[in-house]
Amino acid sequence: MREIILANQGEMALKGLNRATFESVLMKTMRRRLSTVGEFKVYRAQSTMYAEPVDGNQDMDAAFDRVSKIFGIATLSRAAVCEKDFEVIKQTAVTYLRDTLRNTKTFKVSAKRSDKSFPMNSMELGRELGAALLSAYPHLRVDVHNPQVNVMVEIRDYAAYVHGGKHPGAGGLPVSTSGKAALMLSGGIDSPVAGYMMAKRGLSLICVHFASPPYTSERARLKVMKLAKELTPWTGNLNVYVVPYTKPQEYIRDHAPADLFTVLMRRSMLRIANILCKQEDAKAIITGESLAQVASQTLMALACTDAAQDLPVLRPCIGMDKTEITHISHQIGTYETSIQPYEDCCTIFTPPHPKTKPTLAEIEAAEAAMPDLLQLEREAAQQTPLERVNL
Repeated sequence: MREIILANQGEMALKGLNRATFESVLMKTMRRRLSTVGEFKVYRAQSTMYAEPVDGNQDMDAAFDRVSKIFGIATLSRAAVCEKDFEVIKQTAVTYLRDTLRNTKTFKVSAKRSDKSFPMNSMELGRELGAALLSAYPHLRVDVHNPQVNVMVEIRDYAAYVHGGKHPGAGGLPVSTSGKAALMLSGGIDSPVAGYMMAKRGLSLICVHFASPPYTSERARLKVMKLAKELTPWTGNLNVYVVPYTKPQEYIRDHAPADLFTVLMRRSMLRIANILCKQEDAKAIITGESLAQVASQTLMALACTDAAQDLPVLRPCIGMDKTEITHISHQIGTYETSIQPYEDCCTIFTPPHPKTKPTLAEIEAAEAAMPDLLQLEREAAQQTPLERVNL
């Protein structure tokens, strides 16, 4: 029995003259993500993306999981493909859905007939197929309002498709359709969630992590690389820059007022990220900051931080509390890695009483007293190696 994956667009369907561009990117993304689990023919018809196995040897479970994490897809289904003949459709449904219906108490049948030449209309097709399934599985009962399984049959241009209902997709927009941005990947709970949320809005990502050996360990770096790996099912392959930040960080510690240290460090990091963005042609910086979560994330502190460089700083977690952010981290599979107890450089040298309402004037005055900082930042950016993390 031939099986296929049907993927339905979400908000892409509302796009205007550039809709074809979004669809083209989505199909290319599907081909790339599926390439490591088998050979699939990916094509589009009637606002639906089809992923069809070429030779029947593909791992359909792995393929379905891959497609479910592709942004731009609202719903998806695994469906059996058959001839547009009711007797064939009936037998296909009884056989293909056997395991599902044996463990189900209630169901309904939904029919969609795009091919109007099919002799039965949608209501007739649904009624007759429902009767056939009740005959084959007499323990079932029909519930049209809240069924456990919604059996669907779709009559399309080239074939009929039978499946056990639609599953939620990742939603959003295909990665890269909104441009590219740099994710400040710290190793905590928040920043992977921020990267996921902005990838969902169509941004492709590079990752920038700051390491300060010997204050931070190799285990901390490996933790961040693992987080990047855990993001790739959603984002695709990632370029990761691990910035050697020890010298700039020690310089700020030794030459700046202690209560301004955290904001000065955040500004320094943004300037280095800006340099790497120019190398990658990235147009924004993403952080996991949440308003008032810590001292460096007050409104005044964020304003001082943003003023350090000229790219937009995107903070998708800004209005979320820790519980909400943690919930998403569980959903996307990064939580268990994020809570591993390895320090990152954002938590070292933290002053006991950081200033929560700094002014830009005093921040700039403190930086003016550190004439070598910009050179140290440029050197750190130049010495940053690039690592590739693949799906």
